[in-house]
Amino acid sequence: MDGLSVRAGAGVRSVARIVARDDGRGGTSLPVLESDGPLALRRTRAVGPEARVMLVGAMSGPLGGDHFTVEGRVEQGARLSVGSAAATIALPGQAKGDARYDVRLSVADHGELHWLPEQLISAHGSDLSVTTRVEVAATARLVLREEQVLGRVGEEPGRLTSRLTLRVAGQVVLDQELACGPGAPGGWDGPAVLAGHRVVGQLVVVRPEFAAEPVAAQVLGEGASVVPLVGPAALVTAVAPDALRLRRLLDEALASLPRT
Repeated sequence: MDGLSVRAGAGVRSVARIVARDDGRGGTSLPVLESDGPLALRRTRAVGPEARVMLVGAMSGPLGGDHFTVEGRVEQGARLSVGSAAATIALPGQAKGDARYDVRLSVADHGELHWLPEQLISAHGSDLSVTTRVEVAATARLVLREEQVLGRVGEEPGRLTSRLTLRVAGQVVLDQELACGPGAPGGWDGPAVLAGHRVVGQLVVVRPEFAAEPVAAQVLGEGASVVPLVGPAALVTAVAPDALRLRRLLDEALASLPRT
């Protein structure tokens, strides 16, 4: 298949691309919806002006040596929501080296993106590096959720490194990295980071009105907090004993944020 390598050798390379565009009739079109190999994109029923896309795992992975890339672009005035059909499971593979999963997103002025995938599960023996880079225009809107589960039931986690970078109107407002599991810097499981929990998540929300009225820093129940970022953005961070509890914390945090 085009763009793919044999897994037993160098690992699989897979790229998915989405472009959302204002169709001029009150809706959003998807002139680009391309995917191959383990990454499959499926358009689902639109809701009002918002286009919806589901990311479906067509193969297992990412495995060791794999490199997956997802690129999403929301053009001016368009609205897009992207989810996934199931959790992504990082697994050990036959190929040498770690696996990579890169996400590249951009939202133009007056555009809106909801990036809401299911959990990423770091299975024992896996080694995955996730990098997410988001560019948001000054009048754009964003809701981005990341949820990470360290190990399946009854097993130790693999190594997972996750980096998230957010730029709003060209200015970096968030650049953070978390490394967990075997070989990660000491303290990742300590009271200052995960405090013994095995599920961690974050929610990044960008809304133009936050520039005039920044979100107040606060604790949101046990294990969750919200902090304002420079510019019209806020970050919610949460840890929990299980994925169900984490999702509830993030949903409650999103509902608590002010909106017009």
